[in-house]
Amino acid sequence: MEYTHEDKKKANLDNVAKDILYKTLDKNMFSKIKTCSTSKEIWEKLTQICDGNDETKENKLTVAQQKYESIKMREGETMAEFDERFSDVVIDLTSLGKEYSNRELALKVMRGLPREWDVKTMTMRESKDLNKLELHDLFANIKAYEFELETKSEAPSTSQPTKALAATTYEQCTPM
Repeated sequence: MEYTHEDKKKANLDNVAKDILYKTLDKNMFSKIKTCSTSKEIWEKLTQICDGNDETKENKLTVAQQKYESIKMREGETMAEFDERFSDVVIDLTSLGKEYSNRELALKVMRGLPREWDVKTMTMRESKDLNKLELHDLFANIKAYEFELETKSEAPSTSQPTKALAATTYEQCTPM
């Protein structure tokens, strides 16, 4: 049987698509799709593996929601690390069909911060419209504040009241 020009073109495109898919898969995933003969079969198999059936999707959603509900900033964690971890959870939820409003996300982030951040979060709640506050803007604001705190804690203080207090304390401690 001879191939027409159109058949050759389709076969070539299918080979290109398969090549792209093969190059993006790790060995484990490749072994699961290596018996597929067309790029369409590969894609359908990958979709089935990654998405799973309805029960699997429901379980993934439950796990992602539990992660969302329990997320808190860890001790020693930077704001950038917390941002990445929180964003990963939100992306998982979004891919599973669960969406949160800007306000819900902002409040969740603020509740997940340690007590030291209470003053900042209260200020933001009062001064910003949380319905319009995008998640990346919230984290940018908090990261800027974190940077200011770190800068202040690293810089030696040269304020006059501190020097005066130190001098007074020194005078009181020295014997006459």
